[in-house]
Amino acid sequence: MKEKLAGINSIMEALKGNRKVHRIYIQEGRQGKRIQELVRLAEKKGVYFQYTEKQRLDQMYRISNHQGVVAQVDSYEYNTVEEILEFAAIKGESPFILVLDGLEDPQNFGSLIRSAEAAGVHGIIIPKHHSVEITAAVARASAGAVEHMRIARETNLVNTIKYLKKQGLWVIGADANAENDYYSTDITGPVVLVIGGEDQGIRRLLRENCDMLVSIPMYGKINSLNASVAAALMIFEVLRQRGKSHKIG
Repeated sequence: MKEKLAGINSIMEALKGNRKVHRIYIQEGRQGKRIQELVRLAEKKGVYFQYTEKQRLDQMYRISNHQGVVAQVDSYEYNTVEEILEFAAIKGESPFILVLDGLEDPQNFGSLIRSAEAAGVHGIIIPKHHSVEITAAVARASAGAVEHMRIARETNLVNTIKYLKKQGLWVIGADANAENDYYSTDITGPVVLVIGGEDQGIRRLLRENCDMLVSIPMYGKINSLNASVAAALMIFEVLRQRGKSHKIG
């Protein structure tokens, strides 16, 4: 299936990644360094592009501001959990995986993907139901990072983390009521971070199957964080603790 992407960053990263880009539409009169870079990359990749009036772009892309650029692309191709583990093995690194339980906001998901990609997370696992999917809005919110992130969709997350445990990964869930602080917990080995949805957090069965639950200390009057912010804190704590010691062996 085909869909539309908009925004210079999203389309640039799609061209750099594995997504098939069929055609790019650029608003007439749009100029500047970034547009020139986009045109050069499209030419290098052999992707057809054309200039067109703003009204047509407005009709093609109604989700949000298209920044004067719209592309027709193939739908995002999901990976498998096995492919995520294989990717970590090929890189010679201890697996670092996120499991997102019931995240529904595209902006949160896109921001989280951006943080995960920047930190070198090997893959993200989401449920097939009651969860946000990879859409044009998510791709836009991720600033194109989704094109470089392996994402798997699984029917049963409990079975998935049980499988990951058998592969030697340590499963840590984020829970506001947990006694252990996330920065006081050793998360240097092969790790799965489980992040709950915006409203209900991690569901009970999934929470019960985590090896450990950790919390982010709160000292203000607000006792919760945006899901993408909470995830980013934990992601980069893993990175900080690992330093250069995350290589296998």
